[in-house]
Amino acid sequence: MTGDPPDWFTEGYGNIWLPYAQMQTVDQALPVVSTDGVMIELADGRRLVDGIASWWTACHGYNNPAMQEKIIAQVKNMSHIMLGGLVHEGAATLAKRLADLLPGDLDHVFFSESGSVSVEIALKMARQYWANPGGEGHQRFVCFRDGYHGDTTAAMSVGDNGLHKAFGGFLQQQFLRPLPQTDQQITEFGGFLAQQRDQIAGVIMEPLVQGAGGMKFHGPETLAAIAKACKENDVLLILDEIFTGFGRTGSMFACEQAGIVPDIICLGKALTAGTVPMAATVATDRVYQAFLSDDPDKAFMHGPTYMANPLACAAANASLDIFRDEPVLDRVRRIEGHLNQSLEQFRDLPGVKDVRVKGAIGVIEMENIADIDKLRSEFIEAGVWIRPFGNVIYLTPSFCMESHELAVLTQAVDKVLNS
Repeated sequence: MTGDPPDWFTEGYGNIWLPYAQMQTVDQALPVVSTDGVMIELADGRRLVDGIASWWTACHGYNNPAMQEKIIAQVKNMSHIMLGGLVHEGAATLAKRLADLLPGDLDHVFFSESGSVSVEIALKMARQYWANPGGEGHQRFVCFRDGYHGDTTAAMSVGDNGLHKAFGGFLQQQFLRPLPQTDQQITEFGGFLAQQRDQIAGVIMEPLVQGAGGMKFHGPETLAAIAKACKENDVLLILDEIFTGFGRTGSMFACEQAGIVPDIICLGKALTAGTVPMAATVATDRVYQAFLSDDPDKAFMHGPTYMANPLACAAANASLDIFRDEPVLDRVRRIEGHLNQSLEQFRDLPGVKDVRVKGAIGVIEMENIADIDKLRSEFIEAGVWIRPFGNVIYLTPSFCMESHELAVLTQAVDKVLNS
C-alpha cells in the first residue's frame, strides 16, 4: 500500500480476523473505498481489475444500476421480516422463479443466508427424508476427493480440500471416494452404492467443476453416470451449485449440461449477484413429500433468522431480471472464447501443469506455487485482483467484463508468469 492508510483502517484493522489467514504472518489487507463495474478502488487511489468477482459472486459486476434501484426501493418499504408465520411478495416471487428456472420438479425452496448453511440444510433434509418413515441407517454421505462444500461443521465433513485439518476427529466420518470417471470406476461406484445403500443418506458433489478443491473439471458424462448410479440404487443426489450455478459454467445451472435432475440442489454466491448474502436449498417433490405428515415432529426443523430477507430477495429477483432481459449467457460464451484463446499461450511455460477453461472459468494449474503471498502481491502490482490458491491461478470474471478488461487480466498473468 502506498501512502498513509485512512484513519478507519488504522483504528479498526487490528480488530478484524481475516478468513483463511494466519494473522501473525499474513500480509496486511488492502483498504477498499469503492467498487464500480469490474473495478476495485483502493484508499491510495489505485484501481484494480477484479478477476475473480469477489469469490465468484458479482456476476453482473459491481453497482449494477438496475439492481441498485430494486434494492433501494425495497429498503424504503421493508428491510426485513421474519419468515416464520409470515411471507412477503419478494420471497414468494423468487421461490416461484427459481422453481421455474430449475430443471425437473425442483419446486420446493428453503432459503438461508450462506452457501455453507444451504449445504447443512441439504444434508439434514436428506437424513430426515429417510428417518421420517422410520428408516434405520442412512446416516452417512458419499462425497468426493477434492470436493469443497463450506466451512460449517457438517459441510466440512463432506469436503476434502485440506482446509480443515484441525477438525479430523471432530467431524462425522463420511464415505470419501475418488470421483469416478472411467467406465470401470463408474461400475465400481455403482457397486459401492449397492453395497452401502442402507447406510447412505445421499451423495453430494459439485457438478462439472470442483471449485475450492483446485478448480478440477469433469465432463457432463461423469455427472450423468453418477446420477444414473444414484437412481438405480435409490440413493439421493445432492448437487452443490453454489459456485457453478447462475451461468458460471456456460448454462444457467451446470446440471443442465448432463440432462439430469438432482433430488436436492444448493444455490448461493451469484444468486444475489454479489450484493446481499443469500442461499437456497431446493428439493424435488419426492423429498418434500417425505416431510408432510400429521405428526409435527416430522416437519423440517430448521429456521435461519434472516431466511428470505426482503433485501436479498429483491437483489436475487433483480439479478434474475438481468438474466431474463439481457444476453448474459452469450456474454459467458464470449468470455469462454477469450479465455480459451488467451490462456493457451501459458500451457508450455516452465512450471505450468495444465490450462483449462469452462464457461467463465479459466484455470492455470502450476506444478507448485512456492510463495503464494508473493504471487498475489505481484498481481496487485500489475493492476489486477487475482487470488491464486493451492497450485492454481484462476480467473472467474464478472459476466459484464469487456474484452479490453479481460485483456488486462491475461496480460497481467503474462507479466507475472514471465517475470
